[in-house]
Amino acid sequence: MQIITFAAMQETFKKQEKLKKSKLIEKLFANGKPITEFPIKLIYLETEHESPYKIQAGVTVSKRNFNKAVDRNKIKRLLREVYRKNKCMIYESKNTKKHIFMFIYLGKKEFDYHVLEDKMKLLLQKFILKNK
Repeated sequence: MQIITFAAMQETFKKQEKLKKSKLIEKLFANGKPITEFPIKLIYLETEHESPYKIQAGVTVSKRNFNKAVDRNKIKRLLREVYRKNKCMIYESKNTKKHIFMFIYLGKKEFDYHVLEDKMKLLLQKFILKNK
């Protein structure tokens, strides 16, 4: 299977990049390593998956912190967008191993796009430094 590099990829978040398989998600939460940059927590695991992309990512927001589905969905959209715009940091790094990611929103209030983007950049930089 061919791994897609950043040069062949645009700023998209395609279906094959999304973490959907429940077995992989269970494995991630059982064996994954966390990195936190409030209000986002990243749980990651180096593992083989069927996707041609290096990273498969998922996003989750706690129902305990946001009762209304509208609010949870808005935050998930923001997190996916922030990841989509900044994932080039990972693809440009020398790390060529396949990983699965889960971004968990920890905040009890909604932050705006620019705050989340700054935190996502810091989070991805921490990930790159830990996996050199």
